[in-house]
Amino acid sequence: MRTNRKTIAAGAGAAGLLGLGLYLAVPAAANSAPSPSPSSTTAAPKKHNGHGKRLAPLRRVRGVHGEATVRRKDGFHLADWQRGKITAVSGTTLTVRSADGATWTWTTNGDTRVRKDGGKSTVSALANGAQVFVLGERSGDTRTARLVREPKKR
Repeated sequence: MRTNRKTIAAGAGAAGLLGLGLYLAVPAAANSAPSPSPSSTTAAPKKHNGHGKRLAPLRRVRGVHGEATVRRKDGFHLADWQRGKITAVSGTTLTVRSADGATWTWTTNGDTRVRKDGGKSTVSALANGAQVFVLGERSGDTRTARLVREPKKR
């Protein structure tokens, strides 16, 4: 059986969207689980290595922006993602322009996680011109960022 580039690209795109759906669905399901009872001993917090593996399928997809409809316990949600350069950072908004010219404005909040150079950071630490990957949800015309990642400089 012979495969061509379009078939491989379609498979990679489907794998990326599946990974994106899982990335957004798993934390939502974990938030609805009952919280553990408090213990009398306090242990050092566990270091969670490998969280980036959940985004690995999406990193392999060469797309610059996209949207997928994902299903959760509370219904359907629109998951958006974008790669591009920051053109503006103002308070709780972040504007990103992709290589194809698409410019999206993302709203940030207290739940937005920012990763810069492999470590935790803040939205205020992001600068214009920085290359980022943004992942979040869209409701109407509002895109809310759940993750903003500025990779290490190569």
